[in-house]
Amino acid sequence: MLHNTFIHIPGIGEKTEKKIWHAGIHTWPQWKPPLPSNLPQATIRRVSFYLDYYQDQQNDSASFYASLLPPVQIWRLFPHFRNKTAFLDIETNGMPPSQCEITTIALYDGHAIYTYVQGDNLEQFVQDIKRYEVIVTYNGKNFDIPIIESYLHTRIRQVHIDLRFILAKLGYKGGLKGCEKQLGIDRQELNGVDGFWAVLLWRDFIERKNKRALKTLLAYNIADAVNLEPLMIHAYNLNIAHTPFSLSNLIPLPQSPPSPPFCPDMEVIKKIRQQLQNYYK
Repeated sequence: MLHNTFIHIPGIGEKTEKKIWHAGIHTWPQWKPPLPSNLPQATIRRVSFYLDYYQDQQNDSASFYASLLPPVQIWRLFPHFRNKTAFLDIETNGMPPSQCEITTIALYDGHAIYTYVQGDNLEQFVQDIKRYEVIVTYNGKNFDIPIIESYLHTRIRQVHIDLRFILAKLGYKGGLKGCEKQLGIDRQELNGVDGFWAVLLWRDFIERKNKRALKTLLAYNIADAVNLEPLMIHAYNLNIAHTPFSLSNLIPLPQSPPSPPFCPDMEVIKKIRQQLQNYYK
């Protein structure tokens, strides 16, 4: 989609871009005579100049293209930088911002799963995330990224695709789990487990040294991160559905991710579920 894009050119909006596509010019190399007769000469000169200029200046980095695209169109970068993308999710102790602590982080790059735990290897995340140019989150602009930057005293400089806003524009709302359900993603053993559970699981691990609770928490955190990949692909495919190149640019849903290093403990889940049922009676 990146090489099909013309709205990165100053003064070119979505309507003009569609005119270019409908004239049969779907990619940058196709911008050559005869050029669309329904475009003003000033627009043709503008596109010709900036296409040449950007292709001379570009360094093939995600941040270069992100600086040119409207924020609502950042999703267009995904296929081009998929191999440099990390899907990211954090869990916390559930406290207000001034007392908020990161308990675990899960990172998935489409090939491997990485986990980080407070008191063990949490600080390693700061180095590991530097391997990527793009990060994908759900509501990370409001939650994950500010907390990471504050708690780990770092800056996340990667191009950030926040699926919450992209999916909402497509009509999918209801939080991460709600969007997953609407798009047919099944969490199986972890159905019904949410962020509040993550707080309880961490508390169980800290107070009782219950390693099964930590493994369950990590399994949940990993599911949050891994499921971002099919959500990203759904969002991308839906966004290009009405373009002239939707079939050629369609991204197939990913194969099953690698087996997660942690599995939920069903006894732990059953115990917390019973506690919550008793609490809300």
